[in-house]
Amino acid sequence: MAPAVAGTMYVASGAAAGLSVKKLRKDADTKKLPTMAVAAALIFAGQMINYTIPGTGSSGHLCGGMLLSSLLGPQAGFLSMIVILAIQCLFFADGGLMALGANCWNMAFYGCFVGYFLIWRPIMRSGWFGKMEAKAATRLKIIAASLLGCMVTLQLGAFSVVIETSLSGITELPFGAFLALMQPIHLAIGLIEGLITAAVLVFVFESRPELIQEAGSESKGIRGKRSMKATLIVLVVVVALVGGGLSLFASSNPDGLEWSLFGNAEAGYSDNMALDEEDYGVSSSVADAAAAAQEKTAFLPDYAFANSDSAAGTTVSGLVGSAIVAAVALGVCAVGGFFRKKNRQAGKGEV
Repeated sequence: MAPAVAGTMYVASGAAAGLSVKKLRKDADTKKLPTMAVAAALIFAGQMINYTIPGTGSSGHLCGGMLLSSLLGPQAGFLSMIVILAIQCLFFADGGLMALGANCWNMAFYGCFVGYFLIWRPIMRSGWFGKMEAKAATRLKIIAASLLGCMVTLQLGAFSVVIETSLSGITELPFGAFLALMQPIHLAIGLIEGLITAAVLVFVFESRPELIQEAGSESKGIRGKRSMKATLIVLVVVVALVGGGLSLFASSNPDGLEWSLFGNAEAGYSDNMALDEEDYGVSSSVADAAAAAQEKTAFLPDYAFANSDSAAGTTVSGLVGSAIVAAVALGVCAVGGFFRKKNRQAGKGEV
């Protein structure tokens, strides 16, 4: 990515983060802290698993913006995504440091803000399925919003990648051909992410309906099947199983972007843009410095022990990474003072 494009995306993502911090300092609720930590760890673990897109030679992975914003709200969800993407980049060399600002925008902004305000909240507040019993209607709204939200926001993210790549001056990429490859494959990826997101959110709704954003009055009369503690324990177990176990079975097919650029001819699929993966990108002193810095911070590059093919490296990466993400998410809240104002106001009202 060209330095000018990278810098622009850092500024855009930084501005969204700044507004999120301001909002959370005013309105955040301490009860969300455990949920925030567990949800962030769940997305980190989920992103380690690439799932195959049948018949294409490509794969996709969870983005997680819609899921996080549906549980935490758009601001807390966005900051959690920044934590996840930064840790992936710095400690696991997953995503370049130059591309971090763009990744935060493409993977987090659309899901957390566009998906929440334009899709999730309107559907959850709508009269859809109004003739049904309240619990069943809310469940169907969650499924509909998850599917529509994930598909739309991944389309927006994929389109942004095409724009950013084109503006970076990679002339081998005809804009129209690149777009024609990126959008359909990410529509399929978004559909699968929507199904995963819906499954997780329906479980949470059945367990503790008050955790679902915008469930509103419909959730007040619904009794959850599990206590808050039990619900979070189940999710922690899922994090451990996904990050420490299922991650070993992730698809080896290239993800949607890599598939579009480089194809998967080795597995008998299309060449697509047929670019040379070894010679791809924009060379600059800034990019070289960023790569050198990332090499120093990544203690488990590519989710593996350095210079080792041991599967244990993937398991350790999943477990350690999930724990780091949860801890940093809580640390960001503590350092940012997001929850102090409300606590002080509550304290003033105590007798």
